[in-house]
Amino acid sequence: MNGRIARLGERATASDRIAVDGKPVALRPAVMPRVLLYHKPVGELVTRRDPAGRPTVFDRMPALARGRWIAVGRLDMNSAGLLLFTNAGEVAARLMHPRYGVEREYRVRVLGPLEDAELRRLRAGVALEDGIARVRHIEPLAAGSPTSANRWYRVVLAEGRKREVRRLFEALGRQVSRLVRVRFGPFALPEGLAPGRWCEADPAQVRRALQALRATP
Repeated sequence: MNGRIARLGERATASDRIAVDGKPVALRPAVMPRVLLYHKPVGELVTRRDPAGRPTVFDRMPALARGRWIAVGRLDMNSAGLLLFTNAGEVAARLMHPRYGVEREYRVRVLGPLEDAELRRLRAGVALEDGIARVRHIEPLAAGSPTSANRWYRVVLAEGRKREVRRLFEALGRQVSRLVRVRFGPFALPEGLAPGRWCEADPAQVRRALQALRATP
């Protein structure tokens, strides 16, 4: 390196001259993965194409010169809110894999207030067909109109099974009438981002998220 033999563990920068057996080696600069924050509206499918011709979230994504966009997790057709996209498979895998415990935060609307016993069940664990599921945190939000029978709750999970939030409430005999994801790990749904629109996460935020994920056992 730079005309001398490199030492074990020594790091090189883009300005260093590297040669192996006298032949120059070009260093390719590391490319920061991209992450898009998309406000999914109700009615769109999280799939690349639909045989029935229904709209999909990928219809809205910008073109990539190389590779393709990967959806991080899913939201069913009747759910809305934050959906992440990345061009890096490792980033998607780490954000979605249960071992990393990446939180998903939702706003959930149900008919009528939950009883204390129901809240305790959700926190302790509910038996679903694919195993025990539980919420990491749940709290009521402002009731809204005094005449409204609906109640909103803030719900935080540490995994993302298929329709998990809806199935948890259905196991209690409760029907979710609206579900909006507002956060996925360190990425929050930006205020003012209209449904059907996307924005790109700041590279510094992506870098911090990657560092946190790599440090997670």
